[in-house]
Amino acid sequence: MNKNNLNEYRFFDPDKTVRELAYELYLRVKDLPIISPHGHVDPKLLAENKPFPDPTELILIPDHYLFRMLYSQGIPLESLGIPSIDNTEVEKDHRKIWQIFADNFYLFNGTPAGIWLQYEFSEVFGIRDKLYSQNAMVIYDQMQEKLKSNEYLPRILFEKFNIEVLSTTDGATDGLEQHKKIKESGWNGKVVPCFRPDGIVNITAKNWIEEINKLSKVSGVEISSYKNYIQAIKDRREYFKSMGAVSTDHGVLSPYTHKLSENEAEAIFRKALKGTADEDDSILFTANILMEMARMSIEDGLVMQIHPGVMRNHNLEVFNKFGSDKGADIPVTTEFTRNLFELLNEFGNNKKLTLIVFTLDETTYSRELAPLAGHYPALKLGPAWWFNDSIQGMTRFRENVTETAGIYNTVGFNDDTRAFLSIPARHDLSRRVDSNFLAGMVAKHIMSFDEAINIGKALAYDLVKKAYKL
Repeated sequence: MNKNNLNEYRFFDPDKTVRELAYELYLRVKDLPIISPHGHVDPKLLAENKPFPDPTELILIPDHYLFRMLYSQGIPLESLGIPSIDNTEVEKDHRKIWQIFADNFYLFNGTPAGIWLQYEFSEVFGIRDKLYSQNAMVIYDQMQEKLKSNEYLPRILFEKFNIEVLSTTDGATDGLEQHKKIKESGWNGKVVPCFRPDGIVNITAKNWIEEINKLSKVSGVEISSYKNYIQAIKDRREYFKSMGAVSTDHGVLSPYTHKLSENEAEAIFRKALKGTADEDDSILFTANILMEMARMSIEDGLVMQIHPGVMRNHNLEVFNKFGSDKGADIPVTTEFTRNLFELLNEFGNNKKLTLIVFTLDETTYSRELAPLAGHYPALKLGPAWWFNDSIQGMTRFRENVTETAGIYNTVGFNDDTRAFLSIPARHDLSRRVDSNFLAGMVAKHIMSFDEAINIGKALAYDLVKKAYKL
């Protein structure tokens, strides 16, 4: 049976010169603290600090990177225990689910998820055998036994992983009760919220009125006008800041930005309150709100993140049964040069604004994003994202943006994960890939080894800390 032994030179170039340089660079960054400025770990995990229930609940069920692959091979989500929202009956036997996972573990060979899983099994749980059908229950029981011990409590693992800061992603109407519990517990771990206003911005969403009612309640502002709506948003941003937030996060289909007059914005807002706003109204309203959010960020100092270019919940059958974030968010072609024109001309020269842009459309890296970030002081490039969080995806990102934008107009790495145990695995992969990229530059005499050492540290730690004001 194959062993799960992680080669110390993994992910480095097979060329001996580059490989040795990469390894030397990696050794200088591998133990740096982890800053995770954008992710989706549930803060309840760290607020309650309870033992993880079992391997299935910990590894598979919360991670759409994993169950989307299984679903693509015809394995029903019901059989994997993914919670339903329409009362569809799902498998409750987590040992049975783990067996299905083990039977199909080979599907992850060569994928980022497979790389992360190997790290988790080997480095976090000390399991040296690869997962197969035959040893599924043996490994399950080994993991289950470890999860019962205090060493595997969430806060202990947080400290073991050397996480300096973890940012969650929280809706604008969230009361941040779990963050309050963390603060009041006396624990020294730093977990901060991130202001995600998508639910109160998408005026054609079915539950938009419900979200506006929640916003009115939590802000104490009666939202009967666009002016009051903006005031409520400002109040919520201030509340998030008081709870440690350093950033906002905007998931939009298009990065189109356009400033509406107050009368135009008011007219669309009133249509939305009546339920008569259409898709064109929604596009204009979102474009205007992005302008408003940039202005607010200059005022309150919150870093603004935009990640466009995804058609959310592409599989409607899965969405209707299981809800959002089930692995069916699919990239679409994205344009930035024209869409960000108004925002960047209004705010892009203002050093008080930090605007971090992510994309899944790799064709924009060298054509649009690198030139924009290489010019506007406010704009920085977020790392290769989602399916591009892979060896080749990260490498392509560095190759495509560095010549035009340089290293210091990027913001290091973020893991964007819901799977808590994958955080160190993802950061280790990023540090290895960046070390390999820099080693190639040294081998080609583009930079010196000493310069590469400094840049390696910047990519692993300094840039993200500076960009997110941490």
